[in-house]
Amino acid sequence: MNKLTTVMVFPCGAESGLEIHHALKDIVNMRIVGVSGREDHGRMVYENYYGNFPMIDQANFYDELNAVIEKEKIDIILPTHDTVLVKFAQNIDKINTKVAVPGLRQAEICRSKKLIYELFGKYEFGPKYFPDPEKISDFPAYAKLNEGQGSKGAFIVENISDLNAIKDKEKYVFMEFLPNEELTIDCFTNYKGEVLFVGPRIRKRVFDGVCVNSETVPCTDEIKNIAKIVSDEIGIRGSWYFQLKKNINNEWKLLEASVKIAGNMNVFRGLGVNFPALMVYDYLGYDVSVIPNNYTLEVDRALNHRYIPHFEYTDIYIDFDDTITKNEKVNPAMMMFLYHQKNKGRKLILITKHRHNLDETLEKLHIHKGIFDEIIHIEMEEKKSKYIPKKDGVIFIDNAFQERMDVAKTLAIPTFDVDAVNTLIDYKE
Repeated sequence: MNKLTTVMVFPCGAESGLEIHHALKDIVNMRIVGVSGREDHGRMVYENYYGNFPMIDQANFYDELNAVIEKEKIDIILPTHDTVLVKFAQNIDKINTKVAVPGLRQAEICRSKKLIYELFGKYEFGPKYFPDPEKISDFPAYAKLNEGQGSKGAFIVENISDLNAIKDKEKYVFMEFLPNEELTIDCFTNYKGEVLFVGPRIRKRVFDGVCVNSETVPCTDEIKNIAKIVSDEIGIRGSWYFQLKKNINNEWKLLEASVKIAGNMNVFRGLGVNFPALMVYDYLGYDVSVIPNNYTLEVDRALNHRYIPHFEYTDIYIDFDDTITKNEKVNPAMMMFLYHQKNKGRKLILITKHRHNLDETLEKLHIHKGIFDEIIHIEMEEKKSKYIPKKDGVIFIDNAFQERMDVAKTLAIPTFDVDAVNTLIDYKE
């Protein structure tokens, strides 16, 4: 694929949308556009971002969507939510570009756990399912929202009293309680219906219904066979996942399936399986191959931080010892910061009291002095504020509090310690 391909991610600010951004942003022939129905974290990472977009049920949604498609020359849309998949599948003729959804039937099946359990009830891995909760034969049972994400809103029904206390039973699916091991299996099925990759991972820690720690595990023939059956029965295409859990007899039972990218697919991206890229290439008609690395990989997720500094600056005066360096080695985070600012066209001025030959130290640390627009090497007793102009657009970075205090009091310009430079990085791509 030589031409530039522009991918829209909708909605873009949730975990799956952020994973797509991570997966595609460094592919040279892809450009990504994020769209969300509200202002969300997508605005911190998508350079091309449309927030506060009309909601999908609003009358003007498709007109606005097509306007962005035309303006940004969108080649394909990657939906990231099961409800959006269904709505797009229902209105595919209204959308003026390709959408990565295999079809309405497939989207509806994966949105409804009732449909999943009815479809796979004939297989051994189909769980025991109680369409009529009043006829539950075995307790404890398990209740989960028919249309919901992961384990959010799910709970154990210990006995008939618990069952009778549930309001709006029609919103729930009631099934056998599965107390043992659980797996999420990330898969890819190409446009020919061939399942090219099956990757199980364990959910080691879950927070608010979302897996935040996951680790890859070997794939058995049994899991591969189940993946093929699920893919064929639903008619899946592209990147997808399903979940299995063992019952009291240690037999695998199907929990759910989804025809979209999962946030924790990033663990397999680390092994060479880029699910969003595979999805894009496949839906554009390309033949793809999957060549994963063969080792175990664990991922742990936590809240990430992105910042927008609401001021402008052009010149950065920065210290060397214990600022660009750390324990007499290069501080890699600071090198990222320097190159980032260089790419932004800002001026980098090194101002240092380094006790040794600076050229030799830079060479020893493999730092090219050309990264700096100017180097100011001063004596230990001198004040750095003397060499910094007092003007708009100048900032100062130094690990030493006394240096920062002098500059702040003398020049009244923003000063930063090493821990704060991350707030000056624009991560949007």
